[in-house]
Amino acid sequence: MAELITGLDAARVAANLDAVRNEIADAGRDPAEVEILAAVKYVAAEELPVLAEAGIKVVGENRAQELLRKQELHGELFTWDFIGRLQSRKVRDLVGRVRYIHSVDSESVIRRLAQHATPDTKVLVSVNVSGEESKSGVRPEELGEFIARCREEGGVEVIGLMTMPPLADDPEASRPYFARLAELAAEHGLSELSMGTTQDFAVAASEGATIVRIGTKLYR
Repeated sequence: MAELITGLDAARVAANLDAVRNEIADAGRDPAEVEILAAVKYVAAEELPVLAEAGIKVVGENRAQELLRKQELHGELFTWDFIGRLQSRKVRDLVGRVRYIHSVDSESVIRRLAQHATPDTKVLVSVNVSGEESKSGVRPEELGEFIARCREEGGVEVIGLMTMPPLADDPEASRPYFARLAELAAEHGLSELSMGTTQDFAVAASEGATIVRIGTKLYR
């Protein structure tokens, strides 16, 4: 497991946040149209107030239990999203505690959502745009049917799509996957695109991302 991030400085995080916004602008997007979500999987819980002081508004956790623990300590400071792989047994814990679940991609999760979702539950469907066998996510050709089941059987509002492209040293290598996700969102009338992380968020922004999930770039 990676070492937890501690010793954060609010001024430095704020400067990093401004740098991310500037890169989004350089990519041809209005920074006001691209939400910066701080990925806090490796940020120690006691450091979260520093992020709030620096101007971070939205945070995302990959692990349900850690999200609940951090939210218990600092819930009022942020809007909370769940951005990790979602296990069906954790659906009940997250419903009503987060704004968006970014990672719905299985029949078992749909069944759990049908049991526990509220009218305010909003989700993004995780799409395996690259077709990698090692990756989770709905296949593009099955997306329409999956979205329909989320809405009809799961009783939830699908607001957008999320993807993770293959790891690559060159951010430009992610572009075709982001472009394809944007096409899929348009085809299905969805407004939110959660795509792009520290290494490729500017490319994601240029291809239409509405949410970028930034980790280490904010903290170094």
